[in-house]
Amino acid sequence: MPVRLVNYYSAEVRDRPGEGASALRHLKKAGVNLLAFQAFPKGGGRAQVAFVPSNPTAFKAAARAAGWRITGPKKAFVLQGTDRVGALVGYAAKLGEAKINVTAVSAAAAGSGRFGAILWVKQRDVKRARKVLGAG
Repeated sequence: MPVRLVNYYSAEVRDRPGEGASALRHLKKAGVNLLAFQAFPKGGGRAQVAFVPSNPTAFKAAARAAGWRITGPKKAFVLQGTDRVGALVGYAAKLGEAKINVTAVSAAAAGSGRFGAILWVKQRDVKRARKVLGAG
């Protein structure tokens, strides 16, 4: 059950069709690979996007070139493993037993019997969560 501590960056964009595609297109053109990407509405015609780049230096250069106002880096966890019933239970249980609240999690089956997830905790809890999860 590999767990990685990763850097993520966020930005606000207009909440309208094509904004995400435009950002992803720009990153593709710049050769930036993402481990995870998440977007959700914030209200007031705005959306928040979170980028988890495999190469933060390349991502920051691409963001600068695009004129994006990014925040971060902040820390999150990328989980990968064998897809099975209850695949996330062990992670959630360990964090709960350590009294660490999960801020957000997104997970999906990745095909070929695999799953992937990104998990956020409060930044003040990252060090303890890293130890609890055995993150590299």
